[in-house]
Amino acid sequence: MARLSMVEAINAALREKMAADDRVVILGEDVGVDGGVFRATVGLLDQFGPWRVIDTPLAENCIVGSAVGMAISGLRPVAEIQFEGFMFKGFDHIYSHASRMLRRSQGVYNVPLVVRAPYGAGVRALEHHSDAPEALFCHVPGLKVVIPSTPYDAKGLLISSIEDPDPVIFLEPKRLYRLFKEEVPDGEYRVPLGEARIVREGNDLSIITYGGMVSVCERAAQHLSEEGVDVEIVDLRTVWPFDAEAITSSVSKTGRATIVHEAPRSFGVGAEIAATIAERCLLSLLAPIKRVTGYDVIPPLAKLEEYNYPTADRVIRAVHETMQF
Repeated sequence: MARLSMVEAINAALREKMAADDRVVILGEDVGVDGGVFRATVGLLDQFGPWRVIDTPLAENCIVGSAVGMAISGLRPVAEIQFEGFMFKGFDHIYSHASRMLRRSQGVYNVPLVVRAPYGAGVRALEHHSDAPEALFCHVPGLKVVIPSTPYDAKGLLISSIEDPDPVIFLEPKRLYRLFKEEVPDGEYRVPLGEARIVREGNDLSIITYGGMVSVCERAAQHLSEEGVDVEIVDLRTVWPFDAEAITSSVSKTGRATIVHEAPRSFGVGAEIAATIAERCLLSLLAPIKRVTGYDVIPPLAKLEEYNYPTADRVIRAVHETMQF
């Protein structure tokens, strides 16, 4: 069992699925010769050749449209978009075709497609390179949206996504690509889509989060534990469809909830989770639900990045307010 970073775990998942299933192909800008802008596909061209690791033009519309056609024809394409902010050049194919084909064909055609993209802030990137657009994809019926928070989960979730019969948007928090390493099993294993992970058990308050915010919430929880506040952390892993049972079980136990994500606040994933908690756990709540999110602004450039996104201090303040209600 090797210790891998998240980007190494993603590379391992792609390598192992391509070796096990010759229907799996990779396409995207610079995925072949250069191994991807973050090196997630490094070495795959040498092992599998240019018919299965395809360097495309700089044209996201072409990448996603071609991948949809490949999937309908029986392949299992993994399309890489270099940064999440450029996914919308191919959004029409995702929205109009990939998500609808099963229904449109009355069950004749599946679209086993994965669209991967580096996601979110944390590396002081340029405009269109630090967005968190998951809510836009979550609102499209027929799509699954996955955001891992650890190398172990990244590999297992990606393998499950490639094997899934329906289209999956797989967003990879770039702040976590090389932040830490952990033990990742050799060979194929699967983390089921739609199942949350209890990162830390607690009794006083539930934090529901995902992606790059999990490590932020863990730092906050460690500080809070020193104050005597026992926080439970729920990592969604699959943002849609999310694990409502895990959320409601946790909140029913603790009676308090704080939701944390880096995407803008309004009409976001946090709002849907809050509505679910209100519908299912109202009589268990001891305080109003809190949200700690990015602000409703265009992602700022490098010098202001840290002021826009949730920090451990912001999470701690929200927990204090909830506990003192």
